[in-house]
Amino acid sequence: MPPSPKSPAVSGILGVDEAGRGSVFGPLVVAGFRLAPSSLPELERLGVRDSKELSPARRVELDRELRRLGTPFVAAIPPSRIDAHVRRRGLNDLEAEVFADIVRRARPVTAFLDACDPVAERFGRTVARLARRGPQAVVARHHADRDLPIVGAASILAKVARDRALARLALATSLPLGSGYPGDPETRACLSELLASASTLPPWVRSSWATVRNLKPRGPAPPLEAYR
Repeated sequence: MPPSPKSPAVSGILGVDEAGRGSVFGPLVVAGFRLAPSSLPELERLGVRDSKELSPARRVELDRELRRLGTPFVAAIPPSRIDAHVRRRGLNDLEAEVFADIVRRARPVTAFLDACDPVAERFGRTVARLARRGPQAVVARHHADRDLPIVGAASILAKVARDRALARLALATSLPLGSGYPGDPETRACLSELLASASTLPPWVRSSWATVRNLKPRGPAPPLEAYR
């Protein structure tokens, strides 16, 4: 009987972060970036940091550089899966599942995560358990995308992938989607129009979001006689 194939070796360090968590349109994107420890100085040389601190053009440039330097792992979670988790268990549980899947695929010596849970250590323990890794192999921190270049690199990959997904969606629908976030007036106007004109929302809208409930038309007000 031929020997069974060996599992890939554990190697490198991994950063994991997400983009699009609060958006009402389009996917949530989780990205991991694995790198040999000896190449970490390259991240600082390139100016890698939290994607929110970079212009869109610079993020795209760094996305190309990072893919040449290390190994990316990107997962896009559609609204249908997001809605199912929000209604049953919550968004943090979904993120823990997807973060853990990337840790399993990447097989790093150590994974550094940007924690979405208010208790960062709890998020790290959950991801380690789901990824079937020892707790010492998974480190979750708040603001890790700001403080650790390896997680900043993951945030860049996630943000670029998320922006591209929303741009493709806007092109396919010919709708003014805006940023996709509920605080964006253009996004709210687009969502209000969808709610007023469609009997069902398209699959790229996260229907479980409170913004959807708040903007949903209430129907005509009852006449005063109804209150007598």
